[in-house]
Amino acid sequence: MMITASRVFGDQVGSTAPAFLAILAVHVIAGLAAVVTGAAAALTRKGSSRHIKAGRWYYRAICVVFATATGLAAMRWAQDYYLFIIGAVAFSAATAGYLHRRLRRPGDFGHIGGMGIAYTAMLTAFYVDNGPHLPLWDRLPALSFWFLPSAIAAPIIIRALRRAGRGQPRQPVPHSQARGQQRDSSYR
Repeated sequence: MMITASRVFGDQVGSTAPAFLAILAVHVIAGLAAVVTGAAAALTRKGSSRHIKAGRWYYRAICVVFATATGLAAMRWAQDYYLFIIGAVAFSAATAGYLHRRLRRPGDFGHIGGMGIAYTAMLTAFYVDNGPHLPLWDRLPALSFWFLPSAIAAPIIIRALRRAGRGQPRQPVPHSQARGQQRDSSYR
C-alpha cells in the first residue's frame, strides 16, 4: 500500500489514508492537551490539587501522544522512525517522573527531571516534524529544530532542580565530623 503525502488545512501531512488521518487527529489533540496541562503543572504551586490534576492529565496526554506517534511512525517508518524514538524518550522520561512521585521516592529530582525532559522531548518532536513548515521557523537551519528546545529547556529545568534542592534536608554530617572536628565548607 502506497501512503502519499498531502495537505490538510494548509499543512503538509504524511498521508491521506483515513486511518492515518484519524490517528493524526487524536495525536494532535493529545499533543495540545499535553502542552497545556504540562505548562499548567509546571506553573502551579507544587503539591497543590491543581498541580496534581494537571500533572495527571499531562501524563495521560503524553501516553496518548506516544501511542499515536507509534501508530503514525509504523505507517511511515522510513520517514518517521526518529519521531518514534523521540516519543519513546518522552514517554519513558514522563513515566520515570510519574513513578518517582507515585512511589513516593525521596526528593523531587526524579520527578522534575523526568517531567521536564518529557516536555522538552515532546516539543523537540513537534519542531523537528513541523518547524520547516511554520512561518519564521522555516528560516532556521534544520539542526536548530533538534537543539533549540533543549537549549531553552535545560536552564529552566536546572533552575527548578536547584530550587527543589534548597527545600531538601541537608546531607547528614559524617560521624567523624559530628564529634566536634572542624567541618569543611562542603557541608555548610
